[in-house]
This record gives sequence, C-alpha cells and structure tokens, in this order.
Amino acid sequence: MAARRAERLVNLVICLLSTRQFLTAERIRSAVPGYEAADGSRTTDEAFKRMFERDKAELRDLGVPLETGRNSAFDSEDGYRITRREYELPPVSFDAAEATAVGLAARLWQSATLGTPARNALLKLRAGGTDIDIDAGPGSLAGAVPHVDASDPSLPPLLDAVRRSRPVRFDYLKAGAEDAERRTLQPWGVLSWRRRWYVVGLDRDRGEPRSFRLSRIVGDVAPFGKPGEFSRPEGFDLASYVSQRPPDHSVTARIRINGQGAGQLRRLASAADGDILSVAYSDVSRMARLVASAGLAAEVLEPAELVDEVTRRLKAAAG
Repeated sequence: MAARRAERLVNLVICLLSTRQFLTAERIRSAVPGYEAADGSRTTDEAFKRMFERDKAELRDLGVPLETGRNSAFDSEDGYRITRREYELPPVSFDAAEATAVGLAARLWQSATLGTPARNALLKLRAGGTDIDIDAGPGSLAGAVPHVDASDPSLPPLLDAVRRSRPVRFDYLKAGAEDAERRTLQPWGVLSWRRRWYVVGLDRDRGEPRSFRLSRIVGDVAPFGKPGEFSRPEGFDLASYVSQRPPDHSVTARIRINGQGAGQLRRLASAADGDILSVAYSDVSRMARLVASAGLAAEVLEPAELVDEVTRRLKAAAG
C-alpha cells in the first residue's frame, strides 16, 4: 500500500472512530487530509467518489467495522462511522519486548508528522458541529504505553528522508571528538536500539554502510536531491548491523530529584538513595537533554561534564 494512501486511511479511521454521529461522504471529504477538495467540477467529484469507495472497501477488507446509517429521519443521504466497542480489541497482554514495540509505535504516532493532519481533521469536525471525542485522538495514547523517547529533533526529518529515499547532510560529533564532521548519507532506515535512535545508510563520503546515533547529530538534518534517488539493498538487516556496534563507555550520574517530576530519569535509574538517583549513561548530550527537560524536578550533582552540559542547555533556553 502506498504511503500516501496508508496515511489517508489511518486519518479516515481516526475521524470515524472519534465521532458518535454518522458522517456523510462530503463531511469526510472536507475533514480528512488526503482527499481532493471540491472545486465544483464533475471530474473532481467523480474522482473523489471512486477513491472513497476504494477506501471503504479497503477498510472492510482489513476487518474494520464500518457502519452505514443516518442520524435522523430528515437526513437525505447515508453517513459512516466506526463504533469503538466493535473496533477495539479485547484485553491483550504483552511481554516486555512486545510492550516496548507497542510503546515505540505510539510514541512515533505522537511525534511524527502523521499525528498533525489527523488532529486537524478532528478539529475541523468539531468546528463544524460534529459531536466528537477529541481525547480519542492520537494524544490519548500517551498514558497507556511504555515511554520511549522520540523527542530528538533529527528524528522526523530522517524518517521523512527514509520514506522519500532522499539523501541528507548533517554535522556529526563522534564520541571523544571536539568538533563535528559533515556527513552525507543515503538513509536506509531509522531504528531504536537499547533506548537509543540510530540512522543506517550508505555514507557517500566513505562509500560503505554506516550507522549514526541521532543524539550526536549537531544542528539540522538537511535533505537534498530528488526523492527516489536510491533504495535499500535487498536483504540488508538494519537491527543486525546496529547490534554489531561496539559498546559505549558508560558513566554514572548522581541526580537529585525534587517532587513528582522527572519520570523518565526515575525509570532509567539503576539505584536510588532517598531523593538521589544513580543513572548510567554513555551519551552526555542525550542525558543533559533529559535532565534539562525535567526543569526544577532534577539537579545533577555529578559528574562535572554533565553539570556543565545541563547548565549550557538551560542558559541557551533562557536566551
């Protein structure tokens, strides 16, 4: 299934799940991203009808319980909705690895570009007077899944570059280096390995596959060239390639926690002595970002390099 069509179907499902009313085809057309807006021409209207009919058939083939009906006897045409109790799965239990995978998917849903058009569709429906449950949208997943950090600013542009098969340029700071180096990459995929994000692809400057940790990318990721310039080699296993990276040197930080915040730091802690956590890390930039994001709820006691990096980030944020 093409990426654009898959995105449109997901947005359609979210809209129909989030309303208690039947939505007509025209209401869906105006609210769901991916459908061409009406311009008064017969050709455009017929193209929409064919697309919508294919989408309905696709959803039913996938087992989505799409209902057809009318909200009152005065309605002149049928509408559509998905009843949540028919769509939702019965209670499901996951082992640790499966729960992590589900959490990762949910975090990507909230952080990637797919969540924005879906949310906008719900807001359009509410503005038009449709009774919707706005909390049933993507953001309502936040408290129901394990936490997987998807806040790295380079993640969305790299995911988009992988999807479009576009090369990228970025500055990369290797472990132990003082200055970042310019790298040019054909990104084959992005994955999370041991709580860290990596992009894997062909390093154009070196002419061989390389992996790069996203937290060490400095500044913006700049795509260039035309979409579809390359493709990932058939059979190339991203996870196996990243798993062969040598282990990073680990440092233990002592962090004082105040109040009820700093939830992610608490989850990462290997030990706690009262309000002081021991948290192991190998990437000072990533750890500083986590501490700084906790605000007044966290204070680094040691090591000095982490104290300095957190201080630098907070000063930069304060302008």
